[in-house]
Amino acid sequence: MASPSSFLCFLSLLSLLSSSTSTITIPLSHFHTNPSPSLDPYQTLTHLASTSLTRAHHLKNPPIVALSTTPHSYGGYSISLSFGTPPQTIPFVMDTGSDFNWFPCTHRYLCKNCSFSDPPIIPSFIPKLSSSSKILGCENPRCGWIHNPDARSRCQDCQPSSKNCTEICPPYLILYGSGTTGGITLLETLDLPGKKVPDFVVGCSLFSSRQPAGISGFGRGSASLPSQLGLKKFSYCLLAHQFDDSSESSLLMLDAESDSGHKTDNVSYTPFVTNPVVAERRAFSVYYYVGLRKITVGVERVKIPYKYLSPGSDGTGGTIVDSGTTFTYMNNMVFKLVIGSFLKQVKNYKRASYAESLTGLGLCFNVSGTKTVSLPEIVFHFKGGAKMALPLSNYFAFVGNGVVCFTMVSDGVLGPESSGGPSIILGNFQMQNYYVEYDLRNDRLGFRQQSCK
Repeated sequence: MASPSSFLCFLSLLSLLSSSTSTITIPLSHFHTNPSPSLDPYQTLTHLASTSLTRAHHLKNPPIVALSTTPHSYGGYSISLSFGTPPQTIPFVMDTGSDFNWFPCTHRYLCKNCSFSDPPIIPSFIPKLSSSSKILGCENPRCGWIHNPDARSRCQDCQPSSKNCTEICPPYLILYGSGTTGGITLLETLDLPGKKVPDFVVGCSLFSSRQPAGISGFGRGSASLPSQLGLKKFSYCLLAHQFDDSSESSLLMLDAESDSGHKTDNVSYTPFVTNPVVAERRAFSVYYYVGLRKITVGVERVKIPYKYLSPGSDGTGGTIVDSGTTFTYMNNMVFKLVIGSFLKQVKNYKRASYAESLTGLGLCFNVSGTKTVSLPEIVFHFKGGAKMALPLSNYFAFVGNGVVCFTMVSDGVLGPESSGGPSIILGNFQMQNYYVEYDLRNDRLGFRQQSCK
C-alpha cells in the first residue's frame, strides 16, 4: 500500500501531463537493450540465464496486490503500438505472463538503472499531444481491473451522495522481478492497422527502475490487450535468437473472429488448464497453464513426480507458457532429473565444468573436434497427445571454444531455491522458430515448428 507521501508525489507528477478487419497483423521483433559490445558468449549466456531465473522467481511468487510483468532483457520480443489522436507510435515488450499495458509517459520520464544508454533514450507517449487522452476515474469499473473491485474502497475522498465524483483511479505501483514502475491510468485510443479502439485502458508510467520500455500484457486478465480487444485468437512466430542484433522481424496476428471449430494446418493442440487457487492468487489466473504430461530425453522418459506436472490444491506446480522468459525454468528437482538423464546417455563428450562455472548454467559439454554435434533429443509431451520435439539449437547453445551449454535454468544453480508457483515455465528460447497459437475461443494452445524468417 502506498504511503500518503507517495500519493502526493504522484499528484505532483501529474502536472507533467499538461473500417475494421477481423485479423490484424503487427510486426514482431527482438527487444534490444543495446548490451555492451564487449560481452563474450559466456557473458551473454550468463546474462540470459540470470534474467530468466529472476523472471521465474517473480512469476512463481508474485506480490498479491501487484501486477506481474517481464524484466526487460536482451532476449525478449517487442511490438510497436500506436496510441492517441494523432497517434504516437512506441515499442512495447510483448508479454504473455502479465495482463496490464503501460508506456513511458512524459518528456521527463525517470528511469533508474536502465540500460539503453547514458542518459537513456526512451520513447515516451505525451498525453498533452493527444486530444483523446482521459484520466481513468476511481468510480469507473475498469479501475477495479487494477485496484480493489469495490469502488468505495478506492474512492475514499468521494462523498457517498456524490453523483459526479472527480477523484481519479489511484496511482499504480507495479513490482517486477528486477524493477518497478509507477504512474496513473489513462483511457486512450489504440490505433491499430485498420481499426481504432477508443477508451483503451493503459498505464501512463512516470518513473521506473530497470524498465526502459513499455509492456503489452497478453495474459488472461481483463486489462490485457487480447481481453480489451475481444480477441478469439492470437498467434506469433518467434525469430531465432541468432537475429538478436538485426532488424529482422516476424508477425503477430490478432484475430477477433476465429471460427469455433477451425484448426490451423499442421498445428498440434493442447488444452489450457486451470490452477485451482486462481481466486486467491490473482496473478495465477493471468498465466497460460498447459498440461505437460511427461518429458523424454533421448530414449528415456524422465520420471518426474506428478506433483510437479500439475497444480496442486495450494496452487504450486504445473507448467505455464511465457513469452517474457528467455530460458525455460524448471523446479530444481525436475531440473536434476532432466540433467541426470542427459549425463547417463551422453558418453561421447566430456562435461565442461569450467564453462558451467563461468555461465552459471547447469550442464555444458566440450564438443571440440567434432563436425556434427549429436546429443539426446528432448521432447515435451502435452495433454491431448501434442508433442514438442525441440531441435538441438533450441536447448543447447554454442558458447565458443568448442563448448555447448544447456539453455534451461533452475533454482539452486543460479541462486537460492524458490518455492511456490509453477514448476516449469516454458521460455521463448525453446520456442524460437515455432508458430505459437493462443486459441482463446477453444481454450487451447497450438504450435508447429517452422522457419519464422
